[in-house]
Amino acid sequence: MSVPIPRQRTAEQSEEAAPAGDTRDGAAHAAGPSTAPDAGLTLLLIGDDPTSAVPEMRDGEGRRARVRTARNLTEAERLLTDDVHCILLDLTPAGARARTDRADRSDRDGHPAGEDGGHDELGALREVLRMAPSHAVLALTSEADAERAAEAVRVGAQDYLFHDELDGAALSRAVRYAVERKRADLAQRQLTESRMLAQENRRLERGLLPTPLLDGSDLRFAARYRPGRSRALLGGDFYDTVRTPDGTVHAMIGDVCGHGPDEAALGVELRIAWRALTFAGLCGDALLSTLQKVLEHERADDEIFATLCLVDIAPDGRHAGVSLAGHPAPLLARSGGAPRLLPYEEGGPALGLLPRARWPRRQVVLGGSWSLMMYTDGLIEGRVGNGNQRLGQEGMTELVGRRMAAGLRGEELLDAALTEVRDLNGGELTDDVAVLLLDRGRVQD
Repeated sequence: MSVPIPRQRTAEQSEEAAPAGDTRDGAAHAAGPSTAPDAGLTLLLIGDDPTSAVPEMRDGEGRRARVRTARNLTEAERLLTDDVHCILLDLTPAGARARTDRADRSDRDGHPAGEDGGHDELGALREVLRMAPSHAVLALTSEADAERAAEAVRVGAQDYLFHDELDGAALSRAVRYAVERKRADLAQRQLTESRMLAQENRRLERGLLPTPLLDGSDLRFAARYRPGRSRALLGGDFYDTVRTPDGTVHAMIGDVCGHGPDEAALGVELRIAWRALTFAGLCGDALLSTLQKVLEHERADDEIFATLCLVDIAPDGRHAGVSLAGHPAPLLARSGGAPRLLPYEEGGPALGLLPRARWPRRQVVLGGSWSLMMYTDGLIEGRVGNGNQRLGQEGMTELVGRRMAAGLRGEELLDAALTEVRDLNGGELTDDVAVLLLDRGRVQD
């Protein structure tokens, strides 16, 4: 038995019948069709003749499917809410005029027009696929149009049906198949995107967080990086440590403002440039001035800047030079004593802020046995408890001091400190955190 398709309701009737919170614009179906088990099956038929009939069909639970109709793509977009499971697009001559109101967009997208100079014959289908990327689409056509039906599947429809041979069983089977195939396609696409994102993340990680080059040095190295809670990719934090042929150990840590892939890529460029310039013999102001030129040429926006902390440790391990470019000062603990912040007053501005800036290099006495911790500001910007108070540098210094007094060193110290900072914040930190720790064991003073 065939059930006549009801005529399209007016806009006023549709709005009156819409449940509270139901939207009737393109944003309503952005999340894809509903997967609620009790929602039943809802179809949207797009065709010029709303009085034509489709066979009665039922879903897998035996419930009668609901059918909505739209004469054109403008009406279809308004009716394409998230409870629609499948779209039936009529490509027969009787329904062909449904593509005349908006399908000309496909011509502007570069698809060829028909031989008669008119619209692309599958322009309506292309527009539906653009309009409803998460919905299953079936093409309805005549048996004489088998070539067009096959082309519709190649363009992106899940399947096609011949209008002349349509019956309830065939339609029910085709709709269920199309819906499941679309869900499988979306799941596969999400899996592929996740794998690509993971690969990109690993490439960025290798660039931002390299293996230190410390062969021949008696210094111990440890580092940790934690991305902020709202990002899948690493942010703009980066660090590096190398030993040059003269025995000097050079360490750096930096932070590009922002958290997107462009900022991460810029961080990789700055780190690689720092390593190359360091092996070329530059340090302090000369090195930072050159890195600023790199940043100015490579950044996507004039508002982008970067903070850096550079440390060069003398071959005897007892003295170091420290240069700050808008970056928090390192933490130094001598001979097992309590850690303290190195002076910040003699630092310079962040890279990219002032075109002719200078960055003084401060000499620091390390002694025979010491620990030096460098970090990005994500470590000190976490909150303490439920209030608005920040941990700050003083809070971080006290926290690290307690952990060192308990005998923790190296990676254990960093893990414990990061865990406590996260716990004080009440969860993962918003900003990325990078921490680098260099230790020199007890020697004869």
